[in-house]
Amino acid sequence: MRFRLTPRETSFYDMFAASADNIVTGSRLLMELLGADASGRAEIAERMRAAEHAGDDATHAIFHQLNSSFITPFDREDIYKLASLLDDIMDFMEEAVDLVVLYNVEELPKGVEQQIEVLARAAELTAEAMPNLRTMENLTEYWIEVNRLENQADQIHRKLLAHLFNGKYDAIEVLKLKQIVDVLEEAADAFEHVANTVETIAVKES
Repeated sequence: MRFRLTPRETSFYDMFAASADNIVTGSRLLMELLGADASGRAEIAERMRAAEHAGDDATHAIFHQLNSSFITPFDREDIYKLASLLDDIMDFMEEAVDLVVLYNVEELPKGVEQQIEVLARAAELTAEAMPNLRTMENLTEYWIEVNRLENQADQIHRKLLAHLFNGKYDAIEVLKLKQIVDVLEEAADAFEHVANTVETIAVKES
């Protein structure tokens, strides 16, 4: 057992948890998007934009705390990286919703709902995992499951691309829809990057 002679700044744990909770909010807005009409999508995009701004505020709060703390709970570089990666997830989700509205997409291709379901599950797991950074316990199943979900997201993404290029859509529509499903795939990748970073932190702290 390791003993620490200096106190550590513990507010980071609460801020990481708040950032992850905000990502859950974003994933729920993505789910709402699936069943919304054009006017409803515009309203969801506004709420997603507000959530993304809240995510930025949470990230900046972590950076500010990092710059003003002499002692940190784990490596400064890892704190910065984890905060940045959590912010990336929110950015990708907001971008996807914004593109749906900006491109006036009438109907999302079949399979997008599966992408969003994977993101929603990854968001829940990430939010559940963040408080466990305090003890570095009960995290192994988290990063294993998020990696499994990312593999599932890859398969869904490939099937979506095959569907988009099957000749059903015109070229412009393919470009629009492909950009949306690509951004959702980037969000899935970002969840995996967060999980991998948590694993690295846990190994260092063990």
